[in-house]
Amino acid sequence: MDNKSFNLVTNPWIKVIENQSNHERTVSLVELFRNSQSYRQLAGEMRSQDLAVLRLLLAILTTVYTRFDANGKLYPWLEMGTKGLTVDQEMYDDDGQHDLLATWKSLYQTGHFSEVVTQYLEKYQERFNFFGGQPFYQVTTEDYDALVPESKRVAAGKGQVSVKQINRRVSESAHTPAIFASKSGKAKDELQLDELVRWVIAYQNFTGVTDKTKVVTAEKFSNPAGWLYRINPVFVKGASLFETLMLNLVLINTRKSDAEYVFQKPVWEYATVHDYVERRKKQILPDNLAELYTAWSRVLHIEWHDNGQPTIFSAGIPMFAADSALIEPMTTWRRDKKTNEYRPAIKSLQTLGIAMWRNFGQYVKVKQADDIHEPGLVIWLRKLKKAHLIARNAPLILNSVALISDGNATSQSPAAELIDDMQLQADVLFDPETADYWPTRIEGVIEQTQAVGKDYYHFVSDIGTIRNLEIRPFASAMSAKFYDRLNEPFKEWLAGLTGKDDRDAKINLWKDQLKEITNEAVADVMKSPSPRDIKGISGEKGPLNIFIAKNRLMHNLRKHLDLEKG
Repeated sequence: MDNKSFNLVTNPWIKVIENQSNHERTVSLVELFRNSQSYRQLAGEMRSQDLAVLRLLLAILTTVYTRFDANGKLYPWLEMGTKGLTVDQEMYDDDGQHDLLATWKSLYQTGHFSEVVTQYLEKYQERFNFFGGQPFYQVTTEDYDALVPESKRVAAGKGQVSVKQINRRVSESAHTPAIFASKSGKAKDELQLDELVRWVIAYQNFTGVTDKTKVVTAEKFSNPAGWLYRINPVFVKGASLFETLMLNLVLINTRKSDAEYVFQKPVWEYATVHDYVERRKKQILPDNLAELYTAWSRVLHIEWHDNGQPTIFSAGIPMFAADSALIEPMTTWRRDKKTNEYRPAIKSLQTLGIAMWRNFGQYVKVKQADDIHEPGLVIWLRKLKKAHLIARNAPLILNSVALISDGNATSQSPAAELIDDMQLQADVLFDPETADYWPTRIEGVIEQTQAVGKDYYHFVSDIGTIRNLEIRPFASAMSAKFYDRLNEPFKEWLAGLTGKDDRDAKINLWKDQLKEITNEAVADVMKSPSPRDIKGISGEKGPLNIFIAKNRLMHNLRKHLDLEKG
């Protein structure tokens, strides 16, 4: 396999959907960047895999367009010398952010990426070869053996991770069979080369902690989970892949208006693998997005056999902490009550059924006085809107794609994939703060809606009591169905809001719809009542039957929706 070559720059490996034909195509990096406006979206095996690939693409674009403008010219505040790029910080302070936004505007208006991206890829083409001297997202035998303990070297055959474990549609370890996997038997370990490339990228982002081999360090460390496993991913979806890439292309620091210029350094720009691993041993949080987007969780080495099948060796490397890692733009945040630091508000199996809209206040600051950190992407979109680079009525679709672990501290194997979205117009999401500030009004509506959700939970708990059922499982299942009824109508209501709306009129429309949905849910529960339902039981607060339970719910519904006030 020494002479084998598969270069991500020129060989097709990225799955996309074409706009016009709706057909799936597999394209190279050069094809993708030249024709991204012709593709609707990425179309890999899982949406979480697509997110990992998206971040790789953004790492390339961020690196290129923070060095070169839309015409391929080096920015005037940068200079290329014998030791590489240097920056005139004073000149950057005066013109840098203006120049970067001008580049973004030019690209967005042109509708496609410029040839400078291809030129960059050609320059680093050898680093994108899946085989060869410095294989893409992997290391050679010599490098692997130099990084791990002697007993774990390749010749010892230890520290292997199977293809069926890297494939996150299977995620089968050597000790725990994946019974309901998408493949069975030997097929679990069989992948085409282009699919293996996609899974290697995804695995670096969504790694569990079942493997034991680690690189040698002075201090002990625990093998970390992949970075995307440790955040609550959120990104913006556009009408085409080009628009998706552009809307997520953060070219300036969203947290500081006076930030210094930061050189982007994706993993392939490190001189050697050892240089990269040495930096990672220090657990230094990246100061640039390209490095963050391409962060490894494992040192991988692939041995190729004569039959074309791979044996994959994996060794953990120390990961930087997620605490106060506010450089990450694609996550929501929560403040840790013990440390007072901000941490990504990750999803778990316990929060699997909670839709994005119910956590609206995590995505956009409802009140300026609120002590929350908005996702960096939301701040970026606000900056684009303020600079009139996106239209007031532009539909902004916030997407969430989370691969959720089983919660087991010793495995963190994938248990579920959560996909959700929330669409609002730009002038709604970034409404000027007034008495009728849309985000505040929306948050109020959500609070009322969830109050009704609690009322409904108490109602079905009463029904469970009357029917002598296990109350908590019954009520939880019925509550989940109730929110399933609410999700699509509420998302449609959100998407239909505009900055010119009469707020009260729009809110009353939702209240009417919420009342109607609640009545439908109640009717389903009360359908075909049994004699016990009608006769009722003696409860702690007196007699209780389905009609009394319904009357309590209707009373609370009127109270929480202020229906008596009209």
